[in-house]
Amino acid sequence: MSHPAGFPRQARLLRKMEFDHVFKNAGRSSDLYFTILFTTGQSERARLGLAIAKRVARRAVDRNRIKRLVRESIRQESTLPIVDLVVMTRPAAVQARNSDLFQSLEHHWKRIHRKHTHHV
Repeated sequence: MSHPAGFPRQARLLRKMEFDHVFKNAGRSSDLYFTILFTTGQSERARLGLAIAKRVARRAVDRNRIKRLVRESIRQESTLPIVDLVVMTRPAAVQARNSDLFQSLEHHWKRIHRKHTHHV
C-alpha cells in the first residue's frame, strides 16, 4: 500500500520491454546533469524509469539521492504530458547541489512538454 506522496507502481516503468520501447523510440533532452529519453506513453499517465549507472554514481548514497530528487521533481510537475521517461545521470550530477539538480529537471520537463506537444 503506498501513501499519497509515494510513487505508485503505475507511474513507473518496471519491465525491460518498457525500457526498451523508450530507448528505441526516444526523443532526447540533455544537459550537464541528465540525459532524459522520452516517448509517447503506453499508459494513461506519465511513467518514469530510472537508469542511474554505478559507473557514473559509484556510491549507493549518491544514486539514491539522485533517484529521490527525480521522483520528487516528477511528483511536483503537473504539466508533463503522457510520456514514458527514462532518466539517466551524467557524472556532474553526483557533485551537484540538490537545488541545481531540481532546476535542471524543471527545464527538462518544460522542454519535454514543448517537444512532445509538437510531435503529437
